[in-house]
Amino acid sequence: MTAAWAGELKTVPVGTDVYALIGPTGARTADNDALNCNLGFIVTDQGVVLIDSGASREGAKRIAAAIRAVTDRPVKWVINSGSQDHRWLGNAYFAEQGAEVIALEGTAKTQKVYGAQHLARLKPVLGERLAGTEPVTASAPLAGDHARLELGGVRIELMDLGDAHFPGDAVVWLPAQRILFTGDLVYLDRLLGVMPSSRVLSWREAFHRMEALEPVVLVPGHGRVGDLAKAERDTGAYLDWLVEQVGAAQAEWEPLDEVVARLADAPQFSHLENFETLNRSNINRAYLDFERGGE
Repeated sequence: MTAAWAGELKTVPVGTDVYALIGPTGARTADNDALNCNLGFIVTDQGVVLIDSGASREGAKRIAAAIRAVTDRPVKWVINSGSQDHRWLGNAYFAEQGAEVIALEGTAKTQKVYGAQHLARLKPVLGERLAGTEPVTASAPLAGDHARLELGGVRIELMDLGDAHFPGDAVVWLPAQRILFTGDLVYLDRLLGVMPSSRVLSWREAFHRMEALEPVVLVPGHGRVGDLAKAERDTGAYLDWLVEQVGAAQAEWEPLDEVVARLADAPQFSHLENFETLNRSNINRAYLDFERGGE
């Protein structure tokens, strides 16, 4: 597939009038405006549907430039797939341009909980490039865990399959083309990150619900565009391993430091980017999650 560049975002066609915006898999930096993630957009006869809006006002401008390189149609909707900074902190910029911000209730609720914290953590990274960023959420969040939408004849489904990387994470499903934008439910090419708010058992269950959709094209939250088989290798197998190994160790009250030491190598996953920096902390956080019952 052909690709165009806008800053650090690589624009990749993934279907008819459907594009992924692929960001770097490394750390958030001022140079990439914290866009170390994947986003996407759909071009319809009535305008553009943007999937996630970036971590800042400046990041949102980069996204808008990437869209303009493909179409001059305006962004009509911004759909948020999650509550981590680069999923939604660019909402205000697009809302000012006339776009409607769309999110499920669970996503918007979590955004409000974490918005100030995420802005504080971004300040040392982005510095002056964070200026003008406002934590704007959907004005009328959608009730329930499954919404069916349509714009310009394109049917879009927004689904919360269960708490994962953050509570209220959602996926965007295009059933006609069987394309799935997973948000932070799926990581490809790099190791997923377990956060203090992540729920590992629920994450694994959400992943298996995602499998049942049988997507043909899968745009992960991080990493290159892939398919279900690769998602099962890079994300599903690791979630299974955390549950089966760390969960079992915690159930037996094996000391945490011994669990981390015993499982730190995990050669079956060591090829994934960021393994060295994330695996130990993932084990630690997963253990604590299991200790509190995954609640």
